[in-house]
Amino acid sequence: MLHHTEAVARGAKKTWIVADLPSKSYETPAMAAENAGRLIQAGADAVKVEGGRECQAIIEAILAAGFPLIGHLGMLPQRVVEEGGYRIKGKGETEAASLLEDALTLDRLGVSAIVLELVHPPLAETITCRVAAPTVGIGSGPACDGQILVLHDVIGLFPWFRPRFAKARANVADDITHAAAAFVASVREAKPAPDG
Repeated sequence: MLHHTEAVARGAKKTWIVADLPSKSYETPAMAAENAGRLIQAGADAVKVEGGRECQAIIEAILAAGFPLIGHLGMLPQRVVEEGGYRIKGKGETEAASLLEDALTLDRLGVSAIVLELVHPPLAETITCRVAAPTVGIGSGPACDGQILVLHDVIGLFPWFRPRFAKARANVADDITHAAAAFVASVREAKPAPDG
């Protein structure tokens, strides 16, 4: 992640850069603050951590060290296997109440923003209205303050997976498949080069 952050920072001089703290890189407050500092030194303007109240000590350590932090609630990619796959979070009353409490806690701690990934849209709207920090939705409906859409989903790069909320604006996967097939056909049709 340090390598990727450095590369982005070299090319994106006028952009606010957020680097994810990778899984297992923020297991203790001291580890979290140290690794956040390494990402900031690599060129990030802020770091992102997945989780809510269970990460409070981690978040406090990063913020106390002076590093801006983005929270991430809802579907957590680093825990997708243990959470049973991709699904909308916060449909049930208990889960919705827990996510709202997580968002309020992150906001109270002073995060710069909160990513809401695959959060039930009515809950995402409630969270957006209740917190001061801007919310950034990924498949969480139009009420968030901002939206993220993965480039691969926008351009249709993966024909085997396209999130329901993502409208592909192109079909690059088919173009690549056709181009590769055309190249293979042209090689097969080419006459072998003469010996010599």
